[in-house]
Amino acid sequence: MRAELDRTALPGPTLDDFHAARERVSAVVQTTPMEVSRFLSGIVGVPVFLKAENLQRTGSYKIRGAYNRLSQLSADERSRGVVAASAGNHAQGVALAARELGIAATIYMPTGVALPKLQATRDYGADVVLEGDIFDDTNAAAKAFAERTGATFIPPFDHADVVAGQGTLGLEILEQVPDVATIVIPIGGGGLISGVASAIAQAAPDRDIRIIGVQAHNAAPYVPSLAAGEIIPVAVGPTIADGIAVARPGTLNFDIISRTVDDVVTVSDDDIARALVVLLERAKMVVEPAGAAGVAALLAGVVDAVGPTVVVLSGGNIDPMVMERVISRGLAAAQRYLKVDIPLPDRPGQLARIAELISDANANVVEVIHTRHGTGLLINEVGIEIHMETRGPVHAELVLTRLRDAGYRPRVTS
Repeated sequence: MRAELDRTALPGPTLDDFHAARERVSAVVQTTPMEVSRFLSGIVGVPVFLKAENLQRTGSYKIRGAYNRLSQLSADERSRGVVAASAGNHAQGVALAARELGIAATIYMPTGVALPKLQATRDYGADVVLEGDIFDDTNAAAKAFAERTGATFIPPFDHADVVAGQGTLGLEILEQVPDVATIVIPIGGGGLISGVASAIAQAAPDRDIRIIGVQAHNAAPYVPSLAAGEIIPVAVGPTIADGIAVARPGTLNFDIISRTVDDVVTVSDDDIARALVVLLERAKMVVEPAGAAGVAALLAGVVDAVGPTVVVLSGGNIDPMVMERVISRGLAAAQRYLKVDIPLPDRPGQLARIAELISDANANVVEVIHTRHGTGLLINEVGIEIHMETRGPVHAELVLTRLRDAGYRPRVTS
């Protein structure tokens, strides 16, 4: 635990604000299931529960903060409409909240937004404008629209009403797992974790409940910011966890998190992909990459789970095409999908011999690519790329050993 944590006199919403927000959002938000994960419990050695916000309306927790913010607009503000910028979950949360409250909503989305997210936002009744190749440009366009029209700009995380709405999740956690000792939460800008951590700190001030945040390796501004004691923006690199790919912490969120969150860790895209496969197979949960970050942290061993542990599955909005790629990557990361390059003498029978060795090791070949033009091949060699299904690291190594013992030189590729 970070020694400097001070959970008293927190900035932002009070406990009364969180309870009032919960009353408001109950009109549209459902209390999502809290599922026990025996598989994860067996890995980390303590009871692990999954808070399934992937099953929330709009497919993520974002509806909580969006509805709480919009429901408090004045009649004049409602008449001028609202505007937001988002590539996904925030867009859908604002669109649904606006529809339920009878408010016109304009949502700016990047030009490359995934079709399912675009269509879902439109289906909730919002006017969608595609502008900007990167989110910063999209966000700037939304703010310019607000200035031009008088519409109220709805930020995704850096606002007290949004934080209060997201924090209603923390009150649910305390009710569903009263003896919770550790809570693991994905972090983007910090709206969810700041709300949950603040609500819990105020609702259970005498409890030592550890709050752990998880960011993607390539989008982790909270790690240097908390270390420096001030907000430090970072350059966001490529990551499959686009839902938490934020360059700069929110100002209010950082103030709360620096006083209430015990640690922030990071996970790789391979960790996240592996977690998605585990959630599909073991929990029967469809979760987007950002929403699986907490499970990824447990599987990667970067979180010290103490006592009953709740992991928040923050969203489930994943493009089926992305899911296909991520599952393949997750299987490869778990060494259950093995790709090898093997140089072979250019003579009959070699491919049959390779296939026989793999079959004898009880692995399943799913694809074979044959070439005479690969780099590094001798003039009398051909290259074989073989994709196969294995049962995990031990089995994969057995297959490789069988091939090496037979005199071949398999090279594992990604």
